[in-house]
Amino acid sequence: MPAEPLLTVTDETFAALVLNSPVPTIVDFWAAWCPPCGPMTRVLAELATELGPGVRITTLDVDTNPRTTLEYRVHSMPTLLFFTAGTLTNTLIGARPKSLLRQTIHTAQTPYTNAN
Repeated sequence: MPAEPLLTVTDETFAALVLNSPVPTIVDFWAAWCPPCGPMTRVLAELATELGPGVRITTLDVDTNPRTTLEYRVHSMPTLLFFTAGTLTNTLIGARPKSLLRQTIHTAQTPYTNAN
């Protein structure tokens, strides 16, 4: 189900490709049996192309990668986890429209400040 511009990660490659990524990284937890996962993955592929190299969007098949799925307590598909410098910064559960995904990606990349 992963689309072309998306990088596939596994239990074995998760640390190298996500936690040690030099750019903010999104992990799409999906399953072949999940009806909304296919359309969501296609939208994420479009966003990956649109956003370019400043953000890494990856996919992880929950059925073949149970260790990472359990470690991050992913129970519903699709689930997006957002990482910056190896730290989980945001979670989005369920399918969402492209406009909301784009907004969430931009928000997740904005550093938190307590200036207000």
